[in-house]
Amino acid sequence: MLDLAAGFATLFTPGPFLYLIGGFLMGLLFGAIPGLTATLAIALLLPFTFGMEVVNALVMVMGIYMAGIYAGSVTGITVNIPGAPSGAITSIDGHALMKKGHGAQALGLDAFASSIGGVIGALVLMLLAEPISELALLFRTPDKFSLVLLALVTVTVVARGSIWKAMIATSLGLMISTIGIDPMVPVGRFDFGSPHLVQGIGLLPAVIGLFAVCELLVQAGLPSRLAQGESVAKMPRLRHRDFIPSLKTIREIGPLTYIKSSIIGVLIGMLPGGGASMASFIAYAEAKRTARRPEEFGEGSHEGLAASESANNAMCGGAIIPLLTLGIPGDAVTAIIFGVLLLHGLVPGPGLLADSGDVVAPMFAALFVASFLVMISVLIFGPVYLRLARINRGLLYAFIAMISMVGVYASSYSSTQMWMALAIGVFAFGLRRFGYPIVPMLMGVILGPYLEEFLRRSLIVSQGDPFVFVTRPASLAFLVLMLVFVWFLRIRPSRQAAG
Repeated sequence: MLDLAAGFATLFTPGPFLYLIGGFLMGLLFGAIPGLTATLAIALLLPFTFGMEVVNALVMVMGIYMAGIYAGSVTGITVNIPGAPSGAITSIDGHALMKKGHGAQALGLDAFASSIGGVIGALVLMLLAEPISELALLFRTPDKFSLVLLALVTVTVVARGSIWKAMIATSLGLMISTIGIDPMVPVGRFDFGSPHLVQGIGLLPAVIGLFAVCELLVQAGLPSRLAQGESVAKMPRLRHRDFIPSLKTIREIGPLTYIKSSIIGVLIGMLPGGGASMASFIAYAEAKRTARRPEEFGEGSHEGLAASESANNAMCGGAIIPLLTLGIPGDAVTAIIFGVLLLHGLVPGPGLLADSGDVVAPMFAALFVASFLVMISVLIFGPVYLRLARINRGLLYAFIAMISMVGVYASSYSSTQMWMALAIGVFAFGLRRFGYPIVPMLMGVILGPYLEEFLRRSLIVSQGDPFVFVTRPASLAFLVLMLVFVWFLRIRPSRQAAG
């Protein structure tokens, strides 16, 4: 049994607490700048953790994790370039609010929802780690396939505009994800005999191309005055307290939205490959399905912003559960945290909580405290975030372009991946000019490898029987939920419009 009181006591000693603050600030910086994600921050920190005390290293990593996931939406809200894939959905309504002159409100709601989600995720982690890990263990490969399919279909149907264009964009993302080494047989695919393509297209180059490079090209095509930020409504002089969400807005969103979205985030986080992006999209779609004013989604919906961001940070607690209890990382960040644990002689698995509770308890406490630091950070740095929309766009985008390319190279040490990011960005720019949504394409790139792997493994185990996906109760439930989303978000509204 974990001694959580001792864990909090250890955290609030000067050493670990300073490491938590340092990690949190590092996560804010890396999460907010496109290309420098929380994954990259922890990866760069990994060699340095070897010389740290294990508690300090794990506490610092938790600060980076929570701050990095939250900060991915900051530049998405202010300049419509998410710092990380997890901020893509939040950017839709957040930047719409920014253009209306409600940037402080958007950032405040963003931070509040992230704090709520983070707290709920950390509480679930602390109180229900072992029971929930047993539940996650019940999910088999067909169930995971149906969950990934649910996420892909959901992001397609919630995309604004033509459903056919959204489907094409998703398919293009899936096609990009198949380039490189076959996940089950060591053979190159769709590489055209090129040794550079055989390594595939990494997630980070795809994200940088689809959002940073594409957005830079879009901004370059705008009139010079519009590119300097005059598309954003003029805002009055702001004070720090302007970033505190009003009780009226919080009541309009409703506690159910925060709780339901956070639970979705925790559950998605527990499944390997789930991650913040999938949690954000599914929570957003569920919020839109049950919203009183679904037509506001995509136009600056408070509820949509709160739902996606609550799920994002709740995912952190969920992803840690299978890592520590089963030795299965829930996302890319926890995969690197796995390495941090191994560096210090800790082997994630069923015996970790019992054998090293004195080390794990401060780690849990750090994730909980970092959730509150998110809200504190926007009160301190909120005005700085908003200045991103007011500074000279030429300088800002030149800086983003440089940092993005450096981030791509630092993640792979491959100039080929830099060229891939540029090529994908130009291609995405062409798609946007013809009204194709970019977010479904990104989801196809992210989830494509999991969709393929889980499909092929399921069919191998079932000896080619496709009914395996409807005979498993959990898989069938995900498929039914997918049909429910399609009906309520696309078929029913189109029939009502036609009627």
